Amino acid sequence: MHALPGAPHVRTRSRAQTLSLTGRAMCSTKCPASFHVLRAMGALSLVAASLLLFACASPPDTDERSPTQEQVEEQIESLDAMRSGLAQQVDDPESVDQSTFAEVCQPVGRRAQQMAQANGWVVQQLADRNRNPNNTLDDEARAVHERFAENPDLKRVWHEDTMLNGTSGQRFFQRITVEETCLACHGAEANRPGFVKEGYPDDRAYGFEPGDLRGLYAVFVPDSLMAHASLP
Repeated sequence: MHALPGAPHVRTRSRAQTLSLTGRAMCSTKCPASFHVLRAMGALSLVAASLLLFACASPPDTDERSPTQEQVEEQIESLDAMRSGLAQQVDDPESVDQSTFAEVCQPVGRRAQQMAQANGWVVQQLADRNRNPNNTLDDEARAVHERFAENPDLKRVWHEDTMLNGTSGQRFFQRITVEETCLACHGAEANRPGFVKEGYPDDRAYGFEPGDLRGLYAVFVPDSLMAHASLP
């Protein structure tokens, strides 16, 4: 709309500009200083909450382990490497017999017991689908086994406040993973060696595939021994 000739020019504002100016004017006249302080504190609270959430989601510092915990992990890692190395010696799965078991499986069990005797620990190999009933999971180990089954990337865990047979201490668990050569004895039920079928009528340790969770190592260290460890 054009102004009439000779009429004074009046500057007009749009509705948006008017509302914006009105809002600023109202805030400057009606909002106390405390309002701005509270708004700033609210923003800081959001930042603090975000930082706290990030800290809680971050993984714990794996360097915060005691010397004994490190010793336990190193020895179990060595035991598992021994198990894997011996299993690689099985060239012909069809030729597996009692002598193969004596050369491949039994040395791992003996080494575990030597480790236990040298350090005063309780060292076990436990499984849900076990061959030897003596290797049945206890309640605590079963709960860990379920965690391993649900999370294939979880390799080891510590329980730092636990009891075993009335003794307080810490307990370490590490997964045992099925390898290709393990299938000679732990593959299809019908393909198990004769000595396994005959010697273990209640056998449940079959039907595995490479990469499956076979079981777990469990090491209990009494509180009185947490500061000491020695190589067998």
